[in-house]
Amino acid sequence: MFRMKFVTVTSVAIGGYLAGLATEKFYRSPSVDLERTENSTSNHNNNLLPMPGLPIFGTVSAASMVPSKASFKEVKNIPPEPSNNAPRVSQIMRFGFPGLDNVRSLDDYILSYDRRNRTAHWVFEHLTADFVAYNEKVDRSKCDFAEDESIHPYFRSSNADYKASGFDRGHLAAAGNHRKDQLHCQQTFLLSNMSPQVGKGFNRDSWNRLERHVRNLTKTNRNVYVCTGPLYLPRKEDDGKMYVKYQVIGKNHVAVPTHFFKVVVIENQKQELSLESYVMPNQPIDDKTPLSVFQVPPETVERAAGLLFFDKLSIDKLKTINGKSQVWL
Repeated sequence: MFRMKFVTVTSVAIGGYLAGLATEKFYRSPSVDLERTENSTSNHNNNLLPMPGLPIFGTVSAASMVPSKASFKEVKNIPPEPSNNAPRVSQIMRFGFPGLDNVRSLDDYILSYDRRNRTAHWVFEHLTADFVAYNEKVDRSKCDFAEDESIHPYFRSSNADYKASGFDRGHLAAAGNHRKDQLHCQQTFLLSNMSPQVGKGFNRDSWNRLERHVRNLTKTNRNVYVCTGPLYLPRKEDDGKMYVKYQVIGKNHVAVPTHFFKVVVIENQKQELSLESYVMPNQPIDDKTPLSVFQVPPETVERAAGLLFFDKLSIDKLKTINGKSQVWL
């Protein structure tokens, strides 16, 4: 998204922008020290320290990117909306690919597969009111979780990996987003579209709330473009050093992400564009926590994921980011 020259300004205290801070916001004073020991289960949500530019727990000061005046010489037009007869991949990827590693085109979503971690780098969806509308001919209960046979057996996840793991097979491209055809829904049950997610309090609750919110955007907007994926974020251990540490499950060692992201571009009926970006920790979250708590600057997600979202879309074309109007210099 940000292939432009920038100056940076400081954005302070992205008000509790992950669940650790959400816990702090609802149950603790902001002045309480965030550092906790690993041995305390009750304090598990708060054992990460703030670090600029990364969506980890705690109050964070991050760089908010603003284009310089010179960058306006490089501004591109908004890519035109593909026709209804255009290939589905061109409709979904209208604003560019976040990356090109092991990309697979399904009938109604696009996936980039991470062979090492046995889950996706990202999935991309294009939603409209028509695509997400209730369809009596599509029955989710008839869909079965299935190995993705397009992936070499060395690098696949299997249902056995999830059995007795304590984690749900969590959709990245949500089944509820693909109601146009039974095949579309079934393809969301490929295990390449799954990541291990905490069930109660996350996959079945707060993450589901975020998925519903994204679907609801189609009620009043022309197009909704969604990129979703896992994150593996660092945290400070007792020795004072930062480590990236995550669990793996099953004989195939499927990686359990520490967090998940969604970056969403919304096009309204006037063809004005807005963006929302979220990062949620893969852990139980109080259902009363507003989704806005998990909103983060999009460049923060890009740095953490190693991806460039909506690369064909100049940032100055966005009317709002996370609900805030943008003023370009």
